[in-house]
Amino acid sequence: MNYDLEERCVVFGENIIDFLKTIPRNDINQPLISQLIRSSTSVGANYMEANAASSKKDFRHKINISKKESNESKHWLRMISKAEPNFAEKCRILWKEAHELTLIFAKIIRSCQQ
Repeated sequence: MNYDLEERCVVFGENIIDFLKTIPRNDINQPLISQLIRSSTSVGANYMEANAASSKKDFRHKINISKKESNESKHWLRMISKAEPNFAEKCRILWKEAHELTLIFAKIIRSCQQ
């Protein structure tokens, strides 16, 4: 199997976009939606920047941002799950992917420090 982390990050962002289109808009959800769209799509953008980094330090910095954004996405998914319990299962599935991405980025960061 050909493993493409860049594509996985892009698909994560796309899946969040598709999911958020289904969430009702109201005063509680709108800020949560805005936060989640920013953090989830930033994962892939920063990973792509890391792959084009000009130095090892720049690479580590961008990977660290990807890790932070995937971790932040988990928080916003949990908040949406609380605000909209009918969407809890979909949030759980997306949370799992965000968690796996966070672990992958953490491993990359550790391997760069050795």
